Amino acid sequence: MSVELPFAPVDTIIRRNAGELRVSAGAAEELARRIQRHGADLAVGAAEQATTDGRKTLMAADFGVEQVVDRDDLELPVAPVDRIARLEIDGHYRVSMDARIALADILEDYADNVAAAAATLANHADRRTIQAEDIETYFALFE
Repeated sequence: MSVELPFAPVDTIIRRNAGELRVSAGAAEELARRIQRHGADLAVGAAEQATTDGRKTLMAADFGVEQVVDRDDLELPVAPVDRIARLEIDGHYRVSMDARIALADILEDYADNVAAAAATLANHADRRTIQAEDIETYFALFE
């Protein structure tokens, strides 16, 4: 599976959690890959909910979101998040703009949590750079 999410916004998310640490390109790439997988999985669940409700359009509520944030408050771009949402679901589903924004918000929170943990792991390893192995270690420990 190719990575739909650009690395630059993911790198920005890691950096806002990194403090004085540097961020390797590999860390941003690994986190982007993990975000994409998580987003595709969430979209499958949302599609199941929409089907149960007799709809072909995914809504923010299908992702468990009642209040949608302002699109401008997000670091992750909405267009790639839309493509991520469609990776594992039937092509007959539509994804509303509110659902795209809600999913981007969920994925950004997810990325913030992983990035903060990766920074802790890099500090614990007495390194000055967050690396892909810190992202991988997080998932090995917590998933």
